[in-house]
Amino acid sequence: MKNNYDHIAGNYDWLSRVIFGRQLISSQTCLLQHIPAGSKILIAGGGTGWILEEISKIHSSGLSITYVEISQKMIQLAERRNTGQNQVNFINAAIEDFVTTKQYDIIFTAFLFDNFEEEKISLVFENLSRMLDRHGKWLFADFFIDKNQSSWWQKLLLKVMLIFFRIVSDIEASALTPTDPYFETGHFHKMFEYSHFSGFIRSYVYVRILK
Repeated sequence: MKNNYDHIAGNYDWLSRVIFGRQLISSQTCLLQHIPAGSKILIAGGGTGWILEEISKIHSSGLSITYVEISQKMIQLAERRNTGQNQVNFINAAIEDFVTTKQYDIIFTAFLFDNFEEEKISLVFENLSRMLDRHGKWLFADFFIDKNQSSWWQKLLLKVMLIFFRIVSDIEASALTPTDPYFETGHFHKMFEYSHFSGFIRSYVYVRILK
């Protein structure tokens, strides 16, 4: 199955800490302050679920969370997390196959789009955009490469990671596709921006440009 992390679910968090220290964690936790109380949240590709515990430290109750993850083993790990009194609905599915009539106050995508080729990114982006309330926030974190400014080691590390995950998890991506154009075309504005790991990781809070 494409983009499935079952084979490394048990070691994924450890592996990320070996390479990035706590930078992958901080790139996501810095976004959580932007979640209002009582929010309806969609987490797309949540991995092992540690983010649920971090969310519950800020909001111990009152949240309604939909947690979509393609890896069954990741879901099993996430279900063991302490989520406080928040309501969490775990859905084992690829995000491109997830369908709902709900509108969410928060959409959370961390290191999701780097799995996909451009065609899939467009599909997933459009689907998620339709699920976000017009006054909602899109919390986003991912790797970032500037062909002219990024360091050689960042480009090399990205290439090695893509090769590794293509072998282990059969991800589709062979290169990192910039996501800024999708948000610009979708009429989103960067409300907040955070940089990590010498700029190799970026975190954004997007809101819609309302007409």
